[in-house]
Amino acid sequence: LNINPFSITLNRVVDISDRAMRKIVIGLGGRANGVPRETGYDITVASEVMAILALTNGLFDLRERLGRMVIGSNYDGEPVTAEDLKCAGAMTVLLKDAIKPNLLQTLEHTPCFVHTGPFANIAHGNSSVLADLMAIKLGDYVVTESGFGADCGAEKFMNIKFVSF
Repeated sequence: LNINPFSITLNRVVDISDRAMRKIVIGLGGRANGVPRETGYDITVASEVMAILALTNGLFDLRERLGRMVIGSNYDGEPVTAEDLKCAGAMTVLLKDAIKPNLLQTLEHTPCFVHTGPFANIAHGNSSVLADLMAIKLGDYVVTESGFGADCGAEKFMNIKFVSF
């Protein structure tokens, strides 16, 4: 694939906000540890995988979306995707349980689905399509979350999330 290791845009993710990990150098210690390069950690809700998980409507769709994720480029400047790396299927298997919305009970004893939470400043900022679809089928009405208020949040809901239904 002739991947340029310095073009890799996909950072590692962790569920702890540690600003010291935003920029790190990996690959030190010889060839067995990879190519020395600068990379970093993002928080989970800032990852492209979280945004994809929130917009998916099933396992097949999840695999397709993960496969189209660009991870970097080759030395000719052409994009390299997860499908090019032949890892979209493995990524889907890792997320097979994460795709299932969590059913919780509120303090008022009403059911509540909690599922995904991509940031609105870098993604669509809405809870998952799957949780909303389940709620629509099971309840009389649905209250869903959309980041960035009624202006930008509603626009992202209508133009990004709603079209995934």
